[in-house]
Amino acid sequence: MDVATVIGLLVGLLSLVIGFLMEGGELIALLKITAFLIVFGGTFGAVIVSFPGKILAKAPFILKYAFIKPKERSGDTIIKLIDLANISRREGLLALEGEQSNFQNDSFMSNGIQMVVDGVDSDVIDDILNRDIELYEQKILSIARMFESAGGYAPTMGIIGTVMGLVHVLGSLEDAAALGPAIAVAFIATLYGVGSANVIYLPIFTKIKNNLASEIMIRQLKTEGILSIQYGESTMILKKKLYAFLTEKECQDVEQALTSGGNKGTNTNRQFQEAGQSS
Repeated sequence: MDVATVIGLLVGLLSLVIGFLMEGGELIALLKITAFLIVFGGTFGAVIVSFPGKILAKAPFILKYAFIKPKERSGDTIIKLIDLANISRREGLLALEGEQSNFQNDSFMSNGIQMVVDGVDSDVIDDILNRDIELYEQKILSIARMFESAGGYAPTMGIIGTVMGLVHVLGSLEDAAALGPAIAVAFIATLYGVGSANVIYLPIFTKIKNNLASEIMIRQLKTEGILSIQYGESTMILKKKLYAFLTEKECQDVEQALTSGGNKGTNTNRQFQEAGQSS
């Protein structure tokens, strides 16, 4: 679970509510079922109209990019690639076929290794892997744009709700005492619309994009490493290429793990993770 996302949502929502209460407002004033129905019902309806059913069905899936931290770390991936490079230099590229079982849950890496073992031309491998990255990014963003669209529709639905409320108010001008509270209620819809767009929908969309960017970077890192392995480049050259994807601190952690682990895959990965956690 990505605690930062949950904390951010709670802080944003609570800040709005607490600020309202500090200004002398009452919590019950924020709870208007009609405004809630107009804004959220209208927003969801607009989103349903905007996207095909097969995209809408994937909404729960896409939320994992906002609420679940990416499990794969770039440092771990580099260590695995260095292990594979050492194996290929000692035993040849065909020896990598026996390492595919270590990537059963990583189809991208497994496919890349299989193409190297099969002797596919490097330009073809580069084209296939980069095309896979591009299409994967488009696929995820096409689903995530539901939240971006909701962030655009919600404020408009809030305005519609407010206008509907004002129409009702203006039809009852003879009761001057109730005019003020009725106008306040009408503007609750605008609060729901603008608040939900800027505290929920748009931040979730941005978080999905940021986590997706991290995943795409790791796939690009894998592509660079796989091609380097096929070229038979030295470990030093491989490191120089892959370290460009890391911060200076991450490079130091990888070097420490490689040095203390003696390039032994599982143990080295564990040591790197411990180094990252301690930092």
